[in-house]
Amino acid sequence: METRRLGRTDLEISVLSIGGLYTSSLAGGVAETRRIMRGAIELGINAIDTAPAYADSEKTVGEAISGVDAPLIVTTKLGGRPQPFDPQDFNGLRQSVDESLRLLGRDHIDILMVHEPDRPQQYPWWTSYDPLEGPALELMDDLKAAGKIRYTGLAGTTITEMTSLVVSNRFDVVLTAFNYNVLFREAAETVIPAAVDNDMGIVVGSAFGQGFLTRRADDEVRAKPIWLAEARQQQLLAYYDLLDQAGMPAFEMCLRFVLSNPAVSTIPIGCKTAEHLRASVDAASKGPLPIDIIRRLDEIAAMVPH
Repeated sequence: METRRLGRTDLEISVLSIGGLYTSSLAGGVAETRRIMRGAIELGINAIDTAPAYADSEKTVGEAISGVDAPLIVTTKLGGRPQPFDPQDFNGLRQSVDESLRLLGRDHIDILMVHEPDRPQQYPWWTSYDPLEGPALELMDDLKAAGKIRYTGLAGTTITEMTSLVVSNRFDVVLTAFNYNVLFREAAETVIPAAVDNDMGIVVGSAFGQGFLTRRADDEVRAKPIWLAEARQQQLLAYYDLLDQAGMPAFEMCLRFVLSNPAVSTIPIGCKTAEHLRASVDAASKGPLPIDIIRRLDEIAAMVPH
């Protein structure tokens, strides 16, 4: 498995990592998560991303990796715990990190991210934006000094506010989701360039668009349903046509497209089974997409630019 530098952390991270949403009771629970993690380690994957908001993922992952000797980069997040959640409660945030350490069975967290830092009406994390201030930053500084976390990060889904947080230069890693894949490119305009400028590790979530990019719906799209814009319909049909011409499974094209960007450090794969994991690893092992396919994907993405 290829590894890439995770920005200024200087950690070497596998280009595929494990996304923690389905390493939980939402899928196969502890038994399947143990299979996934052992298979991942054998295949050269050395990182997993989880969060308190991912059902019981932290507990499931902790039980699954108990006794594993291989080095693992473990990422978890602040957000959603304890309930009712108050992002301005310094002590509550500290309790959440202590609970993460307990559930994961670790004495430190490699990367602690702020979850959904870019939605102030959902989670008002910040007391000031210029300079960026808030209890989460104070806590992260304390935890770094105490050796309980190594690095810090952001995990969000928007563009403008995420970019402003990235350029604050207060974080080591950014996880951007839903906005960099074969059809959606908004993060390529500002989030990813800003992260590169600040030497941040770049994690791209939802390379499969939570599945809609890999589950074809040719007949439904051709039927022009009332809810589907004509431009999006034409874009999807062009995408399906390219898949046919390339003779490539959609999940492979999606993975290899993101991996074709050398700025991307890793892609978390939300696999539900060890078989899903193996298929993703086999696809990624084929390397970047041919340049002609990338150029055609660029044209297709530009059909619906935002």
